[in-house]
Amino acid sequence: MRITLVTVGRTDIPWVREGLEMYVSRLEHYVPFTLKEIPELKGVGSLSQDQVKAREGEGLLKLVKPSDELVLLDERGREYRSVEFAQWLEGRMAHSGRDLVFAIGGAYGFSEAVYSRADAKLSLSKMTFSHQLVRTIFAEQLYRAFTILRGEPYHHE
Repeated sequence: MRITLVTVGRTDIPWVREGLEMYVSRLEHYVPFTLKEIPELKGVGSLSQDQVKAREGEGLLKLVKPSDELVLLDERGREYRSVEFAQWLEGRMAHSGRDLVFAIGGAYGFSEAVYSRADAKLSLSKMTFSHQLVRTIFAEQLYRAFTILRGEPYHHE
C-alpha cells in the first residue's frame, strides 16, 4: 500500500514547509509516501467560490486512480483520537488493499465532484486551521499513527 497526500497550492510558509518535510522524511521509513501539490489557480478574482472549488477539484481528481481510496480532510469528517486513527489506518492497510490518497482542499474546501468520489472524510478538529497548516498537522498525525502501530515511544497515553 502507498499513501499520497494531495494538497492545493504550494506550502510557502517556511516553518510550515520545514515541519512538513520533517514528517514526510519520517513517514518514508514506514510506508511509501508521496506529497503531491496541485498548482494554485491564477487569476481567480472573477470566479465564484464554487468555480474555484470545481477547478481545484478537477486537478485533484486527475491525481486519483479509480483503484485508490480517497479520504478527504474535512471539517464535517469523522474525528478520531490518535490511537483510534492508528487503528483505522491499520484496518485500511490490512483489509483494503488499495492505495490511500488523503486530500486537503483549498481555502474554499472541496467541490461536489470531489465529495462524490470520496470514500471517507476525516476531521482533525472541530476548529478550522489554514489549509497550509493542516498539511503539517496531518503529516504529524500520520507519523504518530505509525509509531503507535509499531509500539514505538513517540506517543504517550
